[in-house]
Amino acid sequence: MCRAFPWEREWRAQHASLLQALLETGPRHPNESLLEIGGLIFEKAVKRLSSVDGLHQMSSVVPLLMDSSCCGYHKASYYLAVFYETGLNVPRDQLQGMLYSLVGGQGSERLSAMNLGYKHFQGVDNYPLDWELSYAYYSNIATKTPLDQHTLQGDQAYVETIRLKDDEVLKVQTKEDGDVFMWLKHEATRGNAAAQQRLAQMLFWGQQGVAKNPEAAIEWYAKGALETEDPALIYDYAIVLFKGQGVKKNRRLALELMKKAASKGLHQAVNGLGWYYHKFKKNYAKAAKYWLKAEEMGNPDASYNLGVLYLDGVFPGVPGRNQTLAGEYFHKAAQGGHIEGTLWCSLYYITGNLATFPRDPEKAVVWAKHIAEKNGYLGHVIRKGLNAYLEGSWHEALLYYVLAAETGIEVSQTNLAHICEERPDLAETYLGVNCVWRYYNFSVFQIDAPSFAYLKMGDLYYYGHPNQSQDLELSVQMYAQAALDGDSQGFFNLALLIEEGALIPHHILDFLEIDPTVHLNNISILQELYERCWSHSSEESLSPCALAWLYLHVRLIWGAVLHSALTYFLGTFLLSVLIAWTLQYFQSISANGFNLTPAGASPGPTAPTASPAVTPAADASAQDQPPVTSNPEPRG
Repeated sequence: MCRAFPWEREWRAQHASLLQALLETGPRHPNESLLEIGGLIFEKAVKRLSSVDGLHQMSSVVPLLMDSSCCGYHKASYYLAVFYETGLNVPRDQLQGMLYSLVGGQGSERLSAMNLGYKHFQGVDNYPLDWELSYAYYSNIATKTPLDQHTLQGDQAYVETIRLKDDEVLKVQTKEDGDVFMWLKHEATRGNAAAQQRLAQMLFWGQQGVAKNPEAAIEWYAKGALETEDPALIYDYAIVLFKGQGVKKNRRLALELMKKAASKGLHQAVNGLGWYYHKFKKNYAKAAKYWLKAEEMGNPDASYNLGVLYLDGVFPGVPGRNQTLAGEYFHKAAQGGHIEGTLWCSLYYITGNLATFPRDPEKAVVWAKHIAEKNGYLGHVIRKGLNAYLEGSWHEALLYYVLAAETGIEVSQTNLAHICEERPDLAETYLGVNCVWRYYNFSVFQIDAPSFAYLKMGDLYYYGHPNQSQDLELSVQMYAQAALDGDSQGFFNLALLIEEGALIPHHILDFLEIDPTVHLNNISILQELYERCWSHSSEESLSPCALAWLYLHVRLIWGAVLHSALTYFLGTFLLSVLIAWTLQYFQSISANGFNLTPAGASPGPTAPTASPAVTPAADASAQDQPPVTSNPEPRG
């Protein structure tokens, strides 16, 4: 409940003329006037937050956002939800954050509903794990997404997967006065069809940093279609004329252009002709003919449209509805990225009404989430964060990336973690959570998580952090997942762990599809990991993987050489000792055989007689001198 709802009864009596003036400045309905006032308060709060030291002013911003939320302007509700859930320069209060998120969700605020859907999907931040409830939130926004995309008004931008680690992509981001945009405009003016098409797309959808401007986009579509004869431009302009998006409808000219583009082999135009005969002529036979042809050419729109014919029971020659065939076509369209096809599949998975779509609430959430994250209002927040980052406005970049990341979109989570790595001072000062840990950890539970996020989490588990002791098992799992995604660093890190004496569990080796015959030999595992590391490396010169592989083999060869040399010298030494001992033994036996006592001597004392002692000369020298043997030390 609002703690200080404006215009209580006594205020109405005291400021009747002011209230009347406010009502007359806006829409006639009082609630709409209140909403407009909430919007003005919100704009004032955002303006403060967007200043150079905006996060310093949180103490004055939060009351404004509370007033705006009370007026029913629920963008403010979502801001408050995120501030309390993350402790963004306010005391962290997860319950208060949940309450504001619920308020925003009730008001159909897109980002609030996505936040609720994400938290229930993962069961984080004290939200109960509930896939059915998560689906309800996500499907609500997913169904609004295609409608929002065709709305030319509002703070929307195309949702682009732009990573702050990708310098090449960052270089081509532009604005209406930027070098890239000006160059494209120059080339488009000269009649370059590719430049005209790209310029029109950027303006129509609000891409690559350019503000959404459908009117200017249509001018370029028209210019390209009428001057360059480019089939893609002809098709785009025909669609604009059919739907009357920013231009007066002209069905006759649109049909001529569509046929022209189709004659040039453009599968989108072939599908467009089917759409024309279905929507305007109700000629389902002709529509099916064009859609079957377009589907053979790989057009996902055509697959969806064929599904609609089966669902409505109007497919030529097929009596009645056939939901099974409709579902198959919708699934094929969804695999090609078709929004409505994905929504139907999501619905089938949550209900389980079709045999070909057994009930699977988790999969239903994944598909609905995928579409909801294409919403233009989310794209606008992401674009503001990216622009602030490129301009070096760190406070604003942190603000908008936190707002986007809390909706559960992976690219913003990893980008926010990257910002916190670049500016740890900023994260420690303004956030009440461990930013790097929280958002890399969130990202690795996403279906489309990038490999570098797994590597980061592997490092965090390996080294530990204030709230997490070292966990080698989880570290190995993260590196293995990065390796499975084809990242050479993942293989390299696993090999280093083995070099340090760590044991890689057999199920991880099986996970990496390493031959079980080498599991018991660390050297064989190292060879396999370094070879895969080298093969997945994108570097043309000698990479660390190649050097590690070469070093391992040098060590193996050197060890083999040393082992052979040592065996040779030890064998020679033992043989020499054996020969010397044998010679000495026979010499001693020979000496004992020649040392005789005279026979026939009488008893009693006799005079000594001089008789020569028989002592071989060899005995004297051999017994007194040690045998000479060669016993060299092994060389290192």
